[in-house]
Amino acid sequence: MKKIYLTTAIPYVNGRPHVGHSLDYLLADVCARYHRLLGDEVRLQAGTDEHGGKIFQKAEDNGLDVQQYVDNNVEFFKSFIEQMGISYTDFVRTTDEEHVKRCQEIWMRLSDHIYSAEYEGWYCDGCERYITQKEYDENGGVCPDHQKPYSRLKEQNYYFRISDFKDRIRDAIESNEMKIFPEYRKREILRLIEESPDVSVSRPVSQLKWGVPVPGDSGQTMYVWIDALSNYLTVLGYPDVDVDDWWPAEVQFLGKDILRFHAIIWPAMLIGLGLPLPKNMVTHGFILSNGQKMSKSIGNVVDPLEVLEKHGRDAFRYYYLKHIDTFNDSDFTWEMFDDAYNNELANDLGNLVQRVATLAYKNGLQEVDTNELYKMSDEYVEFMDSFEYTKAFEYVWGLIQGLNRRIDVEKPWVIAKNGELDKLKDCLSSLVGELLVANYLLSPFLPDTADRIYQVFGKPIAPPEIPLFPKA
Repeated sequence: MKKIYLTTAIPYVNGRPHVGHSLDYLLADVCARYHRLLGDEVRLQAGTDEHGGKIFQKAEDNGLDVQQYVDNNVEFFKSFIEQMGISYTDFVRTTDEEHVKRCQEIWMRLSDHIYSAEYEGWYCDGCERYITQKEYDENGGVCPDHQKPYSRLKEQNYYFRISDFKDRIRDAIESNEMKIFPEYRKREILRLIEESPDVSVSRPVSQLKWGVPVPGDSGQTMYVWIDALSNYLTVLGYPDVDVDDWWPAEVQFLGKDILRFHAIIWPAMLIGLGLPLPKNMVTHGFILSNGQKMSKSIGNVVDPLEVLEKHGRDAFRYYYLKHIDTFNDSDFTWEMFDDAYNNELANDLGNLVQRVATLAYKNGLQEVDTNELYKMSDEYVEFMDSFEYTKAFEYVWGLIQGLNRRIDVEKPWVIAKNGELDKLKDCLSSLVGELLVANYLLSPFLPDTADRIYQVFGKPIAPPEIPLFPKA
């Protein structure tokens, strides 16, 4: 048994959860449940990023105390995570007193690599980040995400000297000491390292009031990186407690838009602290709507709670884990979701469970020997170990579809009509057994459904009174 630590990127709580937030959690949860099947002890982190100018401004706009504003929004995110069935073990808030204290200690431990300098250049208020001249030129001076011109800033900040760590980070990525998935993202980061500048890690209090105070300088507030990225360690108790049992993280799950920060700034921080780098970074793409990026202005934003409420947790998990590619941008439309629900979940799986259980029940098959059923094929393990969750799910679904075909070919009802009782028992026992094998492999993806199927084929076997997935 191994100790496995998994992380998700903490969302910025300046609004309600959106559908893109689901992917980190779902992928990490599949990984956690898979490792628990293997007998590993797993810690899965989740949390919320609660500091920054946008949050402060949103609270003021809503006439709320800023702490009350983030408290309210955090509850929306916690509820969302729980509705998806995410089996997290640790939750961190960047406004937690312990997190703030530990961040300040991390800052002091990195102080040899931090210096004060004047910044003059471009800044995006919407993204809350600095913009290089190259990026400014490429975008014509306008943020493509927020459609607002970049601001010109001149201020005294603290900087973290990324240049101290570039060679070490490059070596770690090239040697797969810190492995990046998919492979083409690794190549992107290796190109970006060369031009990555030192990063500002503070802003004047006059510009950023809501954040962690810089130790020893009451006129400066920590900017996002040391505050937010440190959560992966502070939630474990670092640096107050020894985290060697859990760090380095086995996998860090994150969106492609924040990979550069996790694969350059975060490793630099870890190296500066004398800590090992995470073993794997898995990046996912965006969820699109009819091929377009979701946007309030376009009116194509999908409310994840609406999806959950329409057909329930496992229908939500099914679509986002099977039809949204693990690594690449993928599409969501209500038409696609309804088609997947009715023609795959209800037909392929729901109907299969009903048919097999009914045949077993009517023909007196009470139970099957389950000793050999809880096993994983090499192909499934290979997909899961390389984080190819879409392919692993498709592999399991192939087993389910194969069972449906097998029933139609073998026609156990004809065997029963012919009175071939031994042949019938072997046929039905085999069908139930293979269905339970598929169910075991399905359980990291659809845990509630897997539990219901185990109940159906318990002792005695009895068909479900209500279909697993009633057709809409």
